[in-house]
Amino acid sequence: MSDPTAEAAEADAAAAAFEAQRGRLRSVAYRMLGSHADAEDAVQEAWLRLSRQDAAEIRNLPGWLTTVTGRICLDVLRARQTRPETAYDDRLPEVVALDDGPVPEDDAVLADSVGLALLVVLESLGPAERLAFVLHDLFAVPFDEIGRILGRSSGATKMLASRARRKVRSSERPAGAGPEQRAVVEAFLAAARGGDFEELLRVLHPEVRLTVDTPDGTSVTLGATRVATGAQVSARAGARGQAVLVDGGPGLLSRHEDGAPQAVLGFTVAGGRITAIRIVLDPAVLARLDLPEPPRGG
Repeated sequence: MSDPTAEAAEADAAAAAFEAQRGRLRSVAYRMLGSHADAEDAVQEAWLRLSRQDAAEIRNLPGWLTTVTGRICLDVLRARQTRPETAYDDRLPEVVALDDGPVPEDDAVLADSVGLALLVVLESLGPAERLAFVLHDLFAVPFDEIGRILGRSSGATKMLASRARRKVRSSERPAGAGPEQRAVVEAFLAAARGGDFEELLRVLHPEVRLTVDTPDGTSVTLGATRVATGAQVSARAGARGQAVLVDGGPGLLSRHEDGAPQAVLGFTVAGGRITAIRIVLDPAVLARLDLPEPPRGG
């Protein structure tokens, strides 16, 4: 006869162990799926599968959860191949402080620094390649464990990751870290502050897209003339901003006097002109971002 007290204690222990891994599992799932909502669903499904197991018999719970989450994500990626119309509208800018030094060559550091720019590259990989690259290069999961998820040998899995790594490295690096792109953004902001309409038109692509996220919703403005007309919003939002990377491109993070985030601006620069601007003003959205700490002394 089972002991209800002991079963309850085991369930509580399993729940506590899972919660300790939730953040890492969410990161794995988000890198795999590129969608916050899908990542949350995958992690929740992993919990449901754990709840149906005898957790006491699982020797390596973190490894077991990573394997289960990986398999769930693999199923989602394969399903997407049959539903290419699936949209990922819940994506948020992933902000990382801009390093003044050279862009790191290390794959894991590169992955953290380019944020959604990397996710765009990962979309071009097959499900198996993506899983092998994400789990090994970004989360240091051994090839033999990844091979068990994929049903392949360790050697075959290593080749998958290597092929994916070459594709990632051969993809164009985001232009955000380059001084030329930063200079274009600074020229735009200076022109906006000074009301220099001609200069604004010079640095804006004729078909530039401005997206502004506010508590009342998201607005989209298209075209250099219209964006230039409302450019003062960008100048105010980016006043005294901290240089960051947003979606792998040049961006700014501004704060209130108490240090709370006020706005995040992200710019896409191509051919010496700004082709897209995103401004996040919604406090609820800002609260969900992994924002860098304020610079020392600032």
